[in-house]
Amino acid sequence: MKKEKKIVLVGGCFDILHPGHIIFLEKAKKVGDYLVVLLESDEKIRRLKGDRRPVFKQSQRAKILQALKAVDLVVNLPKMDSDQDYDRLITKLKPDIIAVTKDYTNIDNHQRIAKLVGAKLKFVTKKIGNYSTSQILPLAQTKDL
Repeated sequence: MKKEKKIVLVGGCFDILHPGHIIFLEKAKKVGDYLVVLLESDEKIRRLKGDRRPVFKQSQRAKILQALKAVDLVVNLPKMDSDQDYDRLITKLKPDIIAVTKDYTNIDNHQRIAKLVGAKLKFVTKKIGNYSTSQILPLAQTKDL
């Protein structure tokens, strides 16, 4: 009998890919067999981070993520208006593990979703270094590139 692959689910904006993203994705992949990345829409990023974001369109961010060895599938999220929209999608994907960082702030919602779909919530890494797209952008604007 063939063993089924363990599906690991992560989500995020992944606007300007940095070492923290790479380490997180690699560690998430190690806890399962098949890594699925839910990629937030441009509209949601604008709402969360302001009118000057995202730097890269969703299709460009997806192309970058898909090029990574650790990533098996990128799902470009449409505009999601409610938790129920996420719930329906994640229920269809049936992940075994939902991977997050230890400093993630919306943990209650992820615990709720994990319980809903029968997945384990796994803390795969703490925040690594001082990497943040919001912190990198101002630095990049001050340097001569």
